Amino acid sequence: MSPTAMTRIKRFTTPQRLFHIVLMISFLIQAATGLARMYIETRWGQQIAYLFGGYDAARTVHIYIGLLMLAGFLIHVIYLLVKLNWRRPVDELTGPDSLLPRPADVKHFFQHVGWFVGMRKAPEFDRWGYWEKFDYWAVFWGMVIIGFTGVMLAFPLATSRNLPGWSLNVAFWVHRIEALLAIGHVFIIHFFIGHLRKLNFPMDRAMFEGSVDLTHSRMERPAWIHRLEEDGVMDGLLVHEAAPGRRVVSYVFGFIALAAGIYLLVGALVNVRLITW
Repeated sequence: MSPTAMTRIKRFTTPQRLFHIVLMISFLIQAATGLARMYIETRWGQQIAYLFGGYDAARTVHIYIGLLMLAGFLIHVIYLLVKLNWRRPVDELTGPDSLLPRPADVKHFFQHVGWFVGMRKAPEFDRWGYWEKFDYWAVFWGMVIIGFTGVMLAFPLATSRNLPGWSLNVAFWVHRIEALLAIGHVFIIHFFIGHLRKLNFPMDRAMFEGSVDLTHSRMERPAWIHRLEEDGVMDGLLVHEAAPGRRVVSYVFGFIALAAGIYLLVGALVNVRLITW
């Protein structure tokens, strides 16, 4: 193959990649500071809290990073509204490039399950798979729930002036449960899909480089590739393989995030019996 051949296809824009990187870093910090306080009765939790300056400092970091995430969420919503084609909003929101769930996603899910057990043909995905849409909307509604309850807990006096005192207890448990669900999903399911699947192993570089392997996309997302070729836009989306140095940076950054997430997940599971609920 020619060294100048364009073997990858652009899938994510620079703003989308920046959103993901900021979300990834802030989520890891929130998971670490939140678990540090939750597990402060254990040596493991105390060691994590120490990295942030102690129990109270971990709370301060947690609050400020949480506010940063909320600001990023609002910017993301504005970004979506700006990018939406208001001349044809319905067509764009229901089209194949939309992240809104469609009946076809349900069909693809069951067809995919059948393929896992060798009973059905693999589904032909378009730009987004059903699991990617689930990931996106899980983060979206999770930000609303965690953000709202987090603000309540960060500013308890203001909350108690406007809401009954018991609302803080409810907010505490909703915040904790939603956070644990998010940690479990990201550090188990999302990591597995992004790193351990056959076509992605050892790591999916799409969110770091913005492109995906064309050959792999033809196998996994044939409907997307066929649509781009029919629309005559395929050639404009083809890009070269990233330079070796850039690939190394992607792998190093990605594996550091992966290692941090697995460390937090395993530590939380190992020490779960040592904390007071």
